[in-house]
Amino acid sequence: MDGAGQAAAGGMIYLDYQATTPIAPEVRTAMLPWLGDRFGNPHSPHRMGREAAATIEVAIDQVTRALGDAQGAGRLFFTSGATEAANWAIQGGAGLGGDGRRTIVTVATEHACVLDTVGWMETRGYRVRILPVGTDGLVDPARAAAAIDDTVALVAVMLVNNEIGTIQPVAKIGELARAAGALMLCDAVQGFGRVPLPLGSCDMVALSAHKIHGPKGIGALWLRNGVALPPLIHGGGQQHGLRSGTLSPALCVGFGAAAALADARREADSAHVMRLWDHARAAFGPEWQVNGSTAARYHGNFNIRRPGLDVGRLMSEIRDVAFSAGSACASGSGRPSHVLRAIGLDEADARASIRLGFGRYTTTDEIDRAAAAINAAALRQLEWA
Repeated sequence: MDGAGQAAAGGMIYLDYQATTPIAPEVRTAMLPWLGDRFGNPHSPHRMGREAAATIEVAIDQVTRALGDAQGAGRLFFTSGATEAANWAIQGGAGLGGDGRRTIVTVATEHACVLDTVGWMETRGYRVRILPVGTDGLVDPARAAAAIDDTVALVAVMLVNNEIGTIQPVAKIGELARAAGALMLCDAVQGFGRVPLPLGSCDMVALSAHKIHGPKGIGALWLRNGVALPPLIHGGGQQHGLRSGTLSPALCVGFGAAAALADARREADSAHVMRLWDHARAAFGPEWQVNGSTAARYHGNFNIRRPGLDVGRLMSEIRDVAFSAGSACASGSGRPSHVLRAIGLDEADARASIRLGFGRYTTTDEIDRAAAAINAAALRQLEWA
């Protein structure tokens, strides 16, 4: 493990890459000058401000290119994170449909930033259609086609699920949205830099830096040319008057460096993750069942269950492995994962599931040691059940 992995782990085996990723050493190096002497406000007219503004433009180009938009089909706006980006896209995008289009279509396994926002939109008079998924975690395109009609203003579908890693048919659903005259929002947070994104089928894309070895506190919303969202945040009129607030050059530089690195390492990272997936399946053994599709999946997400387990007890016993029982955003709710329930698991099986996430800085030795610790604790628990 290199410096990034060691710093992130802090003596622990870190297997929670869906929650956040360790900052890449290259990203940290790129950010440091902007945390020191190069502290100018990028919206100021003097030299320090102009230098900061110029480096932000470079970061925008790096993220946009990694997204697959080298031809300038859209514009990128930095946000405080993907939650802000999704809120802006949903609240603003749905309103563009006018009085004749008051329906939003999304999926039962979406992130809370989408489901909670569309729920709020329902209180404002919008109709919401939530598509179910199968036991594999995937939407049936025929169901999507039936739901996306000429009353729909916006369709919101996640590319890679944050809890079980399944890859939705975004290209097909985007085609359905376009044919119906609706806007298509893709939450690409977990897939950006990892799996192909059908950008041509999307009108809006939400991104986050800290899921690709960048800093926390910054995300982005990509808008296809012609999509004119009203501002969600009002103030100084920064970012073309559409998203006010002083940008942090350090965070923008970090996001840009992380995106460029992910783009350059895409094939190497993908091959490494696939090796880790194969290794993890063998190390944990057949007693554990994979939740969701094993084929239409980002393989850095290893969500598994062992019937009869109490994962809460398991996690309290294993202190030197960082893993989770689901989304970090809902970890304190005490409720079983809505994603696992959506794929048909009962409450007992949902509570017997764990999520392990690995990536660029994970080693097979860490997988082996984590599997040994988790398997031993699981066996002890089941023997005393």
